[in-house]
Amino acid sequence: MTESDSHAYDVVVLGAGPVGENVADRTRAAGLSTAVVESELVGGECSYWACIPSKALLRPVIARAEARRLPGLSGAVRGPLDTPAVLARRDYYTSHWKDDGQVRWIEGVGADLYRGHGRLAGPRTVQVTAPDGTRTTLTARHAVAVCTGTRAQLPDLPGLADVRPWTSREATSAKAAPGALLVVGGGVVATEMATAWQALGSRVTLLVRGKGLLNRMEPFAGELVAEGLKEAGVEVRTGTSVTSVTRRDGTVTATTDTGEHLEADEILFATGRVPHTEDIGLDTVGLEPGSWLTVDDSLRVTGTDWLYAVGDVNHRALLTHQGKYQARIAGAVIAARAAGAPILESDPWGAHAATADHDAVPQVVFADPEAAAVGLSLAEAERAGHRVRAVDVEFSSVAGAGLYGEGYRGRARMVVDLDDRILRGVTFVGPGVGELIHSATVAVAGQVPVERLWHAVPSYPTLSEVWLRLLEAFRDA
Repeated sequence: MTESDSHAYDVVVLGAGPVGENVADRTRAAGLSTAVVESELVGGECSYWACIPSKALLRPVIARAEARRLPGLSGAVRGPLDTPAVLARRDYYTSHWKDDGQVRWIEGVGADLYRGHGRLAGPRTVQVTAPDGTRTTLTARHAVAVCTGTRAQLPDLPGLADVRPWTSREATSAKAAPGALLVVGGGVVATEMATAWQALGSRVTLLVRGKGLLNRMEPFAGELVAEGLKEAGVEVRTGTSVTSVTRRDGTVTATTDTGEHLEADEILFATGRVPHTEDIGLDTVGLEPGSWLTVDDSLRVTGTDWLYAVGDVNHRALLTHQGKYQARIAGAVIAARAAGAPILESDPWGAHAATADHDAVPQVVFADPEAAAVGLSLAEAERAGHRVRAVDVEFSSVAGAGLYGEGYRGRARMVVDLDDRILRGVTFVGPGVGELIHSATVAVAGQVPVERLWHAVPSYPTLSEVWLRLLEAFRDA
């Protein structure tokens, strides 16, 4: 290997996914020279193997399901989906797994891109090993931001590697629908991929170790999504663990804890994520390789004055939009500290504090029905010591629901802090509710008093009228 010359920057960013890109965008906007290091595709997991391809797969599925609930249209959409066309559209939205456009964007903001594997080599130092073996040393005058994200976590099952299981990457990039698919897990990836591949022609069996789906949301969210999956043809088995897997002649066999043997063409393990920090040189700065990186609300790693961990890698909120939010905060913090600002705006909801990570994280599960939530669930609010009351209403109480589709089923919950008279959390489940959740996010993040919400008048006849029903339920409780 040959050693190239060293380069000094104000900021060095490890990882060119959406989070790293946003850190670079903010630091460059502040006039700080910035280097970005990426070992795979610029644009990261979200662009090629997660958010974008999964939603491209799911959109036709959800659109068809909703069309089938509309008299006058339902008869025209009774046939199967055109799976090759859906996959081709997915390929278009992933740019066919080419990152030319993303590279141009980084160059456009004035950051320098280094392709290769980046590792910390001591404080404020990153060594990049290019694909040809050339090594480049980058030093940072002000900050290094670790934005390397996470990778799929696979269970410790004997011989699993020989089975060649799917992770989220294979599930979102597959070139054809398997005849039969086993999905192991009960979270977002499991439910969304079960929804997608069942509609695209696979026979899907969902194996859930726990009692239900989406256990980080209100219980009714998982219940309604499970009902939707079953109606779509997915076999949902709860309280089921996989104890071993084998592959023979192309067929995967999974053995469950009851001794049952289930066969399929492919098996997807959607069983969590682990930090992508096992080989980025954490040991050279006194940190544990492979660990989550603990940060304060300014996204600076505990015990350092130069190292930042932004996005999934800090385990605060494993969501692309939340990572991008953190990146905007981190970029502002790095710029302020580089300029010698004597005091940061670090109070809750200040310009230099990622407060939303604690109190206002929104999420949408793109199943049928959709599930969307922001803030704390009832159980989380109670565990946090808040004196709260939850009010529930059915979407059938809103005229817009019936107009949206025949037999519309859905539920909304508002968790109200009885002392502060603000919302601690909101959950919606039902077709189309993903587009409602930002109104709830504004209410929770803005700490809008319940009394003021009465003056936020929803248009008639829209699904948003559910807000009136929630306020009425709270008033009448």
